[in-house]
Amino acid sequence: MLDFNNLEIAFSSKTQSELKNAYWLFNTIKYPGLVKMAKVATNIALKIHFPLAWAVKPTLYKQFVGGETLEDCAGTIDHLKKFRVYSTLDFSAEGKKTPEGIQATFDETMRSVDYAGKNPDVAYAVFKPSTLTYDELFSKVSEKRGELTVEEIKEYREFTERFMSLCQRAYDNNVRILVDAEDYCFQNAIDELTDEAMRKFNKKRAIVFATLQMYRHDRMPYLRRILQDAEEKEYYPGIKFVRGAYMEEERARAAAYGYPDPICKDKVATDANFDEGVAFVVTHLNRMELFMGTHNETSNYKLAKELVEKGYAPGDKRVFFAQLLGMSDNISFNLANAGYNVTKYVPYARVSDVLPYLIRRAEENTSVAGQTGRELRMLKTEIDRRKTVKN
Repeated sequence: MLDFNNLEIAFSSKTQSELKNAYWLFNTIKYPGLVKMAKVATNIALKIHFPLAWAVKPTLYKQFVGGETLEDCAGTIDHLKKFRVYSTLDFSAEGKKTPEGIQATFDETMRSVDYAGKNPDVAYAVFKPSTLTYDELFSKVSEKRGELTVEEIKEYREFTERFMSLCQRAYDNNVRILVDAEDYCFQNAIDELTDEAMRKFNKKRAIVFATLQMYRHDRMPYLRRILQDAEEKEYYPGIKFVRGAYMEEERARAAAYGYPDPICKDKVATDANFDEGVAFVVTHLNRMELFMGTHNETSNYKLAKELVEKGYAPGDKRVFFAQLLGMSDNISFNLANAGYNVTKYVPYARVSDVLPYLIRRAEENTSVAGQTGRELRMLKTEIDRRKTVKN
């Protein structure tokens, strides 16, 4: 029986020393004020090029990041697979928005797709579209704000070529690729390009996956349109579900620019929207594939139960559960132990480049209700259990 409270399985991949380090880290980042101060200090340090690796590598970096390079991640990938957990490599550098920075991000993401094609323990590749172009241009196109200049037309064409080249490379390598969802001001353009890529590359199976942030109240109508389009044009959409990551910013921007708030009215509505979307895809697995990215225990239980009730094998390759490296191991490892397909998002980048990502993870653990407290309780319980067993 699936039990996310089985901590022996949940932390089977960690030594006692690693558990203690994780406990210390979560105990530190549970204080919002401390995380805010760390964010300010980090931004200052990055601006003046003050070295931070000595402090970050043994703490946040070790907990949430696989390594500096693809090759550095090999140990993490191998270790996770020993416990039946796959990896999804995510180049998480916050690249500079210069022609050189954009090109470097594109080149590295291409490498990650090739790497996934050669390693059967890497389940998906992933990319964030906004890292491949300029924010102002991206939002201008997505929100259809005025005519583009000749130079903007050229730059946006180059972006769409990068986008499609990544999807083509994934197709050539037979690697599923996740297109990350982003801010509301970018998402219309992302949706249009992802729809186009799915029509082109998903003729036999899902290669390109759209990401739906279900705290947006318009995602169910969009999901239904995807299915209708797929049935008419005969392709297989890949759908990744997340609850969403930009709620406060989205509401503030909607108020500032005078357009309707795109976010569900509250968490209850978001949860209902999320569960409805997941159930919709499970009902249509003959035409769609599912990637569910959440740390919510209830949603993971629901999906696991629904697959069994509908007669699908836990290991049906059309369905994957996903959590971030270093978080919610009780969900990941218990699901994998029960035979379900599970992948961990494994970020990688140099310390200085991945610091903004790490600060967001720390902020997430102070803002998500109960997340840090849950991690601390489980870590403490398992540390104490091992002491008892040893004695």
